[in-house]
Amino acid sequence: MFEKLFSSAAALQRHQDGPLAAERERYLQHCSDSGATYWSMRIKCNELLRAAMLLDANVKHDIDMDGLGALAERRMVVQNAPTTRSWFIAVTRPWFRFLGWWNEPIVAYEFQDRLDQYCLWMRNERGFSESTIASWRPRVRDFLIWCSAGERELQLLRPSDIDAYFIDDVAHHWVRRTVATVAALLRNFFRYAASQGWCSSRLADSIRGPRIFAQESLPYAPSWSDVQRLLASTSTDAPQDIRDRAILMLLAIYGMRATEVATLRLDQVDWQQRVIRIFRLKRRQPQAYQLLPSVAEALARYIDISRPTSPYSEVFVGLHSPHRPLSRAAIYKVVSPRILALGIKVMHHGPHALRHACATRLVADGLTLKEIGDHLGHRSAEATRTYAKVNLAALREVGDFDLGELL
Repeated sequence: MFEKLFSSAAALQRHQDGPLAAERERYLQHCSDSGATYWSMRIKCNELLRAAMLLDANVKHDIDMDGLGALAERRMVVQNAPTTRSWFIAVTRPWFRFLGWWNEPIVAYEFQDRLDQYCLWMRNERGFSESTIASWRPRVRDFLIWCSAGERELQLLRPSDIDAYFIDDVAHHWVRRTVATVAALLRNFFRYAASQGWCSSRLADSIRGPRIFAQESLPYAPSWSDVQRLLASTSTDAPQDIRDRAILMLLAIYGMRATEVATLRLDQVDWQQRVIRIFRLKRRQPQAYQLLPSVAEALARYIDISRPTSPYSEVFVGLHSPHRPLSRAAIYKVVSPRILALGIKVMHHGPHALRHACATRLVADGLTLKEIGDHLGHRSAEATRTYAKVNLAALREVGDFDLGELL
Protein backbone atom coordinates (compact mmCIF):
# COMPACT_ATOMS: atom_id res chain seq x y z
CA MET A 1 0.00 0.00 0.00
CA PHE A 2 2.86 2.42 0.77
CA GLU A 3 4.19 1.90 -2.77
CA LYS A 4 0.88 3.15 -4.20
CA LEU A 5 0.94 6.32 -2.12
CA PHE A 6 4.55 7.50 -2.43
CA SER A 7 6.75 7.81 -5.50
CA SER A 8 9.68 9.27 -3.56
CA ALA A 9 12.12 6.58 -2.41
CA ALA A 10 12.95 8.54 0.74
CA ALA A 11 9.30 8.94 1.74
CA LEU A 12 8.57 5.29 0.98
CA GLN A 13 11.54 4.18 3.10
CA ARG A 14 10.47 6.43 5.96
CA HIS A 15 7.00 4.88 6.13
CA GLN A 16 8.20 1.30 5.68
CA ASP A 17 10.87 1.61 8.39
CA GLY A 18 8.68 3.53 10.82
CA PRO A 19 7.10 1.89 13.90
CA LEU A 20 3.96 -0.22 13.48
CA ALA A 21 4.39 -0.30 9.70
CA ALA A 22 2.38 -3.50 9.27
CA GLU A 23 -0.48 -2.18 11.41
CA ARG A 24 -0.56 1.11 9.51
CA GLU A 25 -0.46 -0.59 6.13
CA ARG A 26 -3.32 -2.98 7.01
CA TYR A 27 -5.52 -0.08 8.05
CA LEU A 28 -4.71 1.93 4.94
CA GLN A 29 -5.62 -1.06 2.78
CA HIS A 30 -8.93 -1.25 4.66
CA CYS A 31 -9.54 2.45 3.95
CA SER A 32 -8.74 1.92 0.28
CA ASP A 33 -11.16 -1.01 0.06
CA SER A 34 -13.84 1.20 1.63
CA GLY A 35 -13.48 3.82 -1.10
CA ALA A 36 -11.05 6.35 0.41
CA THR A 37 -9.52 8.73 -2.13
CA TYR A 38 -5.80 8.94 -2.90
CA TRP A 39 -5.26 12.28 -1.17
CA SER A 40 -7.21 11.34 1.96
CA MET A 41 -5.02 8.21 2.17
CA ARG A 42 -1.88 10.33 1.91
CA ILE A 43 -3.05 12.54 4.77
CA LYS A 44 -3.97 9.55 6.93
CA CYS A 45 -0.67 7.86 6.15
CA ASN A 46 1.44 10.80 7.32
CA GLU A 47 -0.61 11.38 10.46
CA LEU A 48 -0.55 7.70 11.46
CA LEU A 49 3.23 7.61 11.14
CA ARG A 50 3.55 10.54 13.54
CA ALA A 51 1.13 8.87 15.95
CA ALA A 52 3.06 5.58 15.80
CA MET A 53 6.31 7.40 16.62
CA LEU A 54 4.75 8.91 19.75
CA LEU A 55 2.91 5.79 20.94
CA ASP A 56 4.35 4.04 23.96
CA ALA A 57 4.70 0.30 23.53
CA ASN A 58 3.22 -0.48 26.96
CA VAL A 59 -0.09 1.34 26.31
CA LYS A 60 -0.77 0.66 22.66
CA HIS A 61 -3.20 -2.21 23.33
CA ASP A 62 -5.37 -0.26 25.80
CA ILE A 63 -5.99 3.27 24.56
CA ASP A 64 -8.87 5.35 25.87
CA MET A 65 -9.96 8.93 25.31
CA ASP A 66 -7.69 10.32 28.04
CA GLY A 67 -4.68 8.52 26.58
CA LEU A 68 -5.52 9.69 23.07
CA GLY A 69 -5.92 13.26 24.30
CA ALA A 70 -2.48 13.14 25.94
CA LEU A 71 -1.04 11.71 22.72
CA ALA A 72 -2.60 14.58 20.76
CA GLU A 73 -1.01 17.12 23.09
CA ARG A 74 2.40 15.51 22.58
CA ARG A 75 1.81 15.52 18.83
CA MET A 76 1.23 19.25 18.83
CA VAL A 77 4.14 20.10 21.13
CA VAL A 78 6.89 17.63 20.23
CA GLN A 79 6.49 17.46 16.47
CA ASN A 80 6.62 20.70 14.53
CA ALA A 81 3.92 20.08 11.93
CA PRO A 82 0.64 21.95 11.40
CA THR A 83 -2.39 20.12 12.76
CA THR A 84 -5.14 20.44 15.33
CA ARG A 85 -6.01 18.31 18.30
CA SER A 86 -9.44 17.40 16.94
CA TRP A 87 -8.01 16.44 13.53
CA PHE A 88 -5.35 14.22 15.08
CA ILE A 89 -8.00 12.42 17.15
CA ALA A 90 -10.34 12.08 14.15
CA VAL A 91 -7.61 10.34 12.13
CA THR A 92 -6.07 8.09 14.79
CA ARG A 93 -9.12 6.89 16.73
CA PRO A 94 -10.55 4.85 13.77
CA TRP A 95 -7.09 3.27 13.39
CA PHE A 96 -7.02 2.16 17.02
CA ARG A 97 -10.55 0.80 16.71
CA PHE A 98 -9.59 -1.13 13.58
CA LEU A 99 -6.66 -2.71 15.40
CA GLY A 100 -8.78 -3.56 18.45
CA TRP A 101 -6.66 -1.35 20.68
CA TRP A 102 -9.37 1.18 21.51
CA ASN A 103 -10.83 0.94 25.01
CA GLU A 104 -14.40 2.03 24.37
CA PRO A 105 -15.99 3.45 27.52
CA ILE A 106 -18.93 1.34 28.60
CA VAL A 107 -21.73 2.98 30.52
CA ALA A 108 -23.17 0.09 32.50
CA TYR A 109 -26.19 0.24 34.76
CA GLU A 110 -27.90 -2.27 36.94
CA PHE A 111 -30.79 -3.21 34.64
CA GLN A 112 -28.98 -3.28 31.31
CA ASP A 113 -29.43 -7.03 30.80
CA ARG A 114 -33.18 -6.68 31.34
CA LEU A 115 -33.42 -3.89 28.80
CA ASP A 116 -31.55 -6.05 26.28
CA GLN A 117 -33.97 -8.90 26.96
CA TYR A 118 -36.96 -6.57 26.53
CA CYS A 119 -35.66 -5.28 23.17
CA LEU A 120 -35.05 -8.84 22.00
CA TRP A 121 -38.64 -9.69 22.89
CA MET A 122 -39.94 -6.67 20.97
CA ARG A 123 -38.00 -7.77 17.90
CA ASN A 124 -38.58 -11.53 17.97
CA GLU A 125 -42.01 -11.87 19.59
CA ARG A 126 -43.80 -8.62 18.74
CA GLY A 127 -42.17 -8.07 15.35
CA PHE A 128 -41.38 -4.40 15.94
CA SER A 129 -39.17 -2.73 13.34
CA GLU A 130 -35.59 -1.79 14.15
CA SER A 131 -36.45 1.90 13.92
CA THR A 132 -39.25 1.48 16.49
CA ILE A 133 -36.97 -0.40 18.87
CA ALA A 134 -34.24 2.21 18.38
CA SER A 135 -36.66 4.99 19.39
CA TRP A 136 -38.20 3.11 22.33
CA ARG A 137 -34.99 1.80 23.86
CA PRO A 138 -33.53 5.17 24.99
CA ARG A 139 -36.78 6.10 26.76
CA VAL A 140 -36.87 2.89 28.78
CA ARG A 141 -33.10 3.05 29.34
CA ASP A 142 -33.35 6.56 30.81
CA PHE A 143 -35.98 5.37 33.26
CA LEU A 144 -33.90 2.35 34.30
CA ILE A 145 -30.83 4.51 34.82
CA TRP A 146 -32.95 6.81 36.98
CA CYS A 147 -34.04 3.80 39.02
CA SER A 148 -30.45 2.61 39.36
CA ALA A 149 -29.21 6.04 40.45
CA GLY A 150 -31.92 6.22 43.10
CA GLU A 151 -31.27 2.62 44.25
CA ARG A 152 -34.81 1.63 43.36
CA GLU A 153 -35.48 -2.07 42.79
CA LEU A 154 -37.97 -3.01 40.07
CA GLN A 155 -39.57 -5.56 42.38
CA LEU A 156 -40.33 -2.84 44.94
CA LEU A 157 -41.46 -0.06 42.61
CA ARG A 158 -44.76 1.61 43.40
CA PRO A 159 -46.98 3.96 41.37
CA SER A 160 -45.64 6.89 43.39
CA ASP A 161 -42.14 6.10 42.09
CA ILE A 162 -43.38 6.35 38.49
CA ASP A 163 -44.99 9.72 39.33
CA ALA A 164 -41.72 10.87 40.88
CA TYR A 165 -39.88 10.05 37.63
CA PHE A 166 -42.15 12.27 35.56
CA ILE A 167 -41.92 15.04 38.13
CA ASP A 168 -38.11 14.85 38.18
CA ASP A 169 -37.98 15.02 34.40
CA VAL A 170 -39.90 18.27 34.15
CA ALA A 171 -36.50 19.85 33.44
CA HIS A 172 -36.61 18.08 30.06
CA HIS A 173 -39.47 20.38 29.04
CA TRP A 174 -41.58 17.49 27.81
CA VAL A 175 -44.76 18.56 26.05
CA ARG A 176 -48.03 16.81 26.81
CA ARG A 177 -47.74 14.44 23.85
CA THR A 178 -44.20 13.41 24.85
CA VAL A 179 -45.38 12.68 28.39
CA ALA A 180 -48.17 10.52 26.95
CA THR A 181 -45.69 8.68 24.71
CA VAL A 182 -43.26 7.96 27.56
CA ALA A 183 -46.13 6.78 29.76
CA ALA A 184 -47.28 4.38 27.03
CA LEU A 185 -43.74 3.04 26.54
CA LEU A 186 -43.23 2.44 30.24
CA ARG A 187 -46.65 0.78 30.49
CA ASN A 188 -45.62 -1.63 27.73
CA PHE A 189 -42.28 -2.32 29.42
CA PHE A 190 -43.84 -3.03 32.80
CA ARG A 191 -46.36 -5.43 31.30
CA TYR A 192 -43.44 -7.40 29.91
CA ALA A 193 -41.52 -7.03 33.19
CA ALA A 194 -44.50 -8.38 35.11
CA SER A 195 -44.67 -11.41 32.80
CA GLN A 196 -41.04 -12.10 33.71
CA GLY A 197 -41.65 -11.67 37.44
CA TRP A 198 -39.50 -8.53 37.69
CA CYS A 199 -42.21 -6.31 39.19
CA SER A 200 -45.82 -6.22 40.38
CA SER A 201 -48.43 -7.14 37.78
CA ARG A 202 -50.50 -4.09 38.82
CA LEU A 203 -47.79 -1.54 38.15
CA ALA A 204 -48.43 -1.18 34.41
CA ASP A 205 -52.15 -0.48 34.87
CA SER A 206 -51.34 2.29 37.37
CA ILE A 207 -49.49 4.38 34.76
CA ARG A 208 -51.72 7.08 33.35
CA GLY A 209 -50.57 9.61 30.81
CA PRO A 210 -52.32 12.87 29.86
CA ARG A 211 -55.30 12.53 27.59
CA ILE A 212 -54.58 13.12 23.92
CA PHE A 213 -57.63 13.88 21.80
CA ALA A 214 -57.82 12.29 18.38
CA GLN A 215 -57.09 14.71 15.54
CA GLU A 216 -56.48 17.55 18.00
CA SER A 217 -53.65 19.15 16.02
CA LEU A 218 -52.98 20.12 12.44
CA PRO A 219 -50.21 18.47 10.39
CA TYR A 220 -47.03 20.54 10.60
CA ALA A 221 -46.48 20.91 6.87
CA PRO A 222 -44.65 23.67 5.01
CA SER A 223 -46.49 25.13 2.06
CA TRP A 224 -45.77 23.72 -1.38
CA SER A 225 -44.13 27.01 -2.37
CA ASP A 226 -41.71 26.50 0.55
CA VAL A 227 -41.02 22.98 -0.69
CA GLN A 228 -40.21 24.43 -4.11
CA ARG A 229 -37.85 26.93 -2.46
CA LEU A 230 -36.21 24.03 -0.63
CA LEU A 231 -35.64 22.17 -3.89
CA ALA A 232 -34.40 25.31 -5.60
CA SER A 233 -31.69 25.65 -2.94
CA THR A 234 -30.15 22.42 -4.26
CA SER A 235 -29.94 23.55 -7.90
CA THR A 236 -26.14 23.62 -8.02
CA ASP A 237 -23.36 21.32 -9.20
CA ALA A 238 -22.02 20.71 -5.69
CA PRO A 239 -21.98 16.96 -4.87
CA GLN A 240 -23.85 17.50 -1.62
CA ASP A 241 -26.61 19.51 -3.31
CA ILE A 242 -26.97 16.89 -6.05
CA ARG A 243 -27.43 14.16 -3.43
CA ASP A 244 -29.70 16.24 -1.19
CA ARG A 245 -31.96 17.17 -4.12
CA ALA A 246 -32.72 13.50 -4.78
CA ILE A 247 -33.41 12.93 -1.08
CA LEU A 248 -35.73 15.92 -0.79
CA MET A 249 -37.69 14.84 -3.88
CA LEU A 250 -38.29 11.36 -2.49
CA LEU A 251 -39.52 12.83 0.78
CA ALA A 252 -41.76 15.51 -0.73
CA ILE A 253 -43.11 13.79 -3.86
CA TYR A 254 -43.53 10.19 -2.67
CA GLY A 255 -44.03 11.02 1.00
CA MET A 256 -41.32 8.59 2.04
CA ARG A 257 -40.27 8.25 5.65
CA ALA A 258 -36.66 9.01 6.59
CA THR A 259 -35.87 5.35 7.22
CA GLU A 260 -37.40 4.37 3.87
CA VAL A 261 -35.07 6.82 2.13
CA ALA A 262 -32.05 5.68 4.13
CA THR A 263 -32.66 1.99 3.34
CA LEU A 264 -33.53 2.49 -0.35
CA ARG A 265 -31.28 0.19 -2.42
CA LEU A 266 -29.98 0.57 -5.95
CA ASP A 267 -31.89 -2.51 -7.13
CA GLN A 268 -35.20 -0.93 -6.04
CA VAL A 269 -34.95 1.59 -8.89
CA ASP A 270 -36.04 -0.04 -12.14
CA TRP A 271 -34.75 2.26 -14.85
CA GLN A 272 -36.16 0.24 -17.76
CA GLN A 273 -39.69 0.06 -16.42
CA ARG A 274 -39.43 3.54 -14.87
CA VAL A 275 -40.59 2.20 -11.51
CA ILE A 276 -39.32 2.73 -7.98
CA ARG A 277 -40.17 0.07 -5.38
CA ILE A 278 -40.36 1.22 -1.77
CA PHE A 279 -40.64 -1.08 1.22
CA ARG A 280 -43.29 0.61 3.35
CA LEU A 281 -42.39 0.20 7.02
CA LYS A 282 -45.88 0.36 8.50
CA ARG A 283 -47.48 -1.94 5.92
CA ARG A 284 -44.37 -4.16 5.90
CA GLN A 285 -44.68 -4.78 2.21
CA PRO A 286 -43.21 -3.32 -0.99
CA GLN A 287 -45.07 -0.64 -2.92
CA ALA A 288 -44.34 0.34 -6.54
CA TYR A 289 -44.54 3.89 -7.85
CA GLN A 290 -44.05 5.39 -11.26
CA LEU A 291 -40.61 7.00 -11.44
CA LEU A 292 -41.42 10.57 -12.37
CA PRO A 293 -39.06 12.21 -14.89
CA SER A 294 -37.89 14.90 -12.45
CA VAL A 295 -37.13 12.32 -9.76
CA ALA A 296 -35.47 10.00 -12.27
CA GLU A 297 -33.26 12.85 -13.44
CA ALA A 298 -32.26 13.77 -9.87
CA LEU A 299 -31.49 10.15 -8.94
CA ALA A 300 -29.56 9.46 -12.14
CA ARG A 301 -27.50 12.61 -11.76
CA TYR A 302 -26.58 11.66 -8.19
CA ILE A 303 -25.79 8.01 -8.95
CA ASP A 304 -23.84 8.72 -12.13
CA ILE A 305 -21.96 11.83 -11.05
CA SER A 306 -21.87 12.38 -7.30
CA ARG A 307 -22.30 9.02 -5.59
CA PRO A 308 -18.89 7.83 -4.32
CA THR A 309 -17.71 4.31 -5.08
CA SER A 310 -18.99 2.19 -2.21
CA PRO A 311 -19.44 -1.53 -1.51
CA TYR A 312 -22.88 -0.85 -0.04
CA SER A 313 -26.08 -1.37 -2.03
CA GLU A 314 -27.95 1.55 -0.44
CA VAL A 315 -28.53 4.46 -2.80
CA PHE A 316 -27.49 7.25 -0.43
CA VAL A 317 -24.04 7.07 1.17
CA GLY A 318 -21.78 9.56 2.92
CA LEU A 319 -19.69 11.89 0.83
CA HIS A 320 -16.56 11.20 2.86
CA SER A 321 -14.68 7.96 3.33
CA PRO A 322 -15.57 5.23 4.20
CA HIS A 323 -18.85 6.16 2.40
CA ARG A 324 -21.26 4.24 4.62
CA PRO A 325 -25.05 4.34 4.05
CA LEU A 326 -26.83 7.35 5.51
CA SER A 327 -28.78 6.73 8.71
CA ARG A 328 -32.19 8.12 9.59
CA ALA A 329 -30.43 10.77 11.69
CA ALA A 330 -28.31 11.73 8.67
CA ILE A 331 -31.46 12.21 6.57
CA TYR A 332 -32.73 14.57 9.29
CA LYS A 333 -29.48 16.55 9.01
CA VAL A 334 -30.04 16.87 5.27
CA VAL A 335 -33.48 18.44 5.73
CA SER A 336 -33.44 20.43 8.98
CA PRO A 337 -30.54 22.85 8.30
CA ARG A 338 -31.97 23.73 4.90
CA ILE A 339 -35.43 24.48 6.32
CA LEU A 340 -33.89 26.67 9.03
CA ALA A 341 -31.58 28.45 6.57
CA LEU A 342 -34.53 29.42 4.36
CA GLY A 343 -36.53 30.67 7.34
CA ILE A 344 -39.45 28.35 6.61
CA LYS A 345 -41.99 28.67 9.41
CA VAL A 346 -42.93 25.16 10.51
CA MET A 347 -43.17 23.54 13.93
CA HIS A 348 -40.85 20.62 13.09
CA HIS A 349 -37.92 20.81 10.69
CA GLY A 350 -37.31 17.14 9.97
CA PRO A 351 -38.10 14.85 7.01
CA HIS A 352 -41.60 14.10 8.29
CA ALA A 353 -42.57 17.73 7.60
CA LEU A 354 -42.05 17.04 3.88
CA ARG A 355 -44.20 13.90 4.15
CA HIS A 356 -46.97 16.09 5.57
CA ALA A 357 -46.40 18.60 2.77
CA CYS A 358 -46.86 15.80 0.25
CA ALA A 359 -50.17 14.79 1.84
CA THR A 360 -51.41 18.38 2.05
CA ARG A 361 -50.58 18.87 -1.62
CA LEU A 362 -52.57 15.75 -2.54
CA VAL A 363 -55.55 17.04 -0.54
CA ALA A 364 -55.38 20.34 -2.42
CA ASP A 365 -55.33 18.41 -5.73
CA GLY A 366 -58.63 16.75 -4.82
CA LEU A 367 -57.51 13.20 -4.08
CA THR A 368 -59.64 11.15 -1.69
CA LEU A 369 -58.35 10.17 1.74
CA LYS A 370 -58.17 6.55 0.55
CA GLU A 371 -55.96 7.57 -2.37
CA ILE A 372 -53.77 9.71 -0.11
CA GLY A 373 -53.44 6.87 2.42
CA ASP A 374 -52.41 4.47 -0.34
CA HIS A 375 -49.83 6.92 -1.64
CA LEU A 376 -48.32 7.42 1.83
CA GLY A 377 -48.37 3.73 2.71
CA HIS A 378 -50.77 4.05 5.63
CA ARG A 379 -52.10 0.86 7.17
CA SER A 380 -55.54 2.30 7.95
CA ALA A 381 -57.72 5.26 7.06
CA GLU A 382 -57.41 6.49 10.66
CA ALA A 383 -53.85 7.68 10.00
CA THR A 384 -55.04 9.71 6.99
CA ARG A 385 -58.00 11.39 8.63
CA THR A 386 -55.90 14.24 10.04
CA TYR A 387 -55.40 15.60 6.52
CA ALA A 388 -59.13 16.20 6.15
CA LYS A 389 -58.59 19.26 8.34
CA VAL A 390 -56.36 20.92 5.75
CA ASN A 391 -58.89 20.66 2.93
CA LEU A 392 -59.61 24.38 2.97
CA ALA A 393 -61.93 24.28 -0.03
CA ALA A 394 -64.25 21.82 1.69
CA LEU A 395 -64.14 23.83 4.91
CA ARG A 396 -65.12 26.98 3.03
CA GLU A 397 -68.12 25.13 1.55
CA VAL A 398 -69.20 24.23 5.09
CA GLY A 399 -68.69 27.82 6.23
CA ASP A 400 -70.79 29.16 3.35
CA PHE A 401 -73.69 26.78 3.98
CA ASP A 402 -76.89 28.74 4.54
CA LEU A 403 -78.93 27.46 7.49
CA GLY A 404 -81.68 30.03 7.02
CA GLU A 405 -84.18 27.63 5.47
CA LEU A 406 -83.73 25.17 8.32
CA LEU A 407 -84.52 27.67 11.09
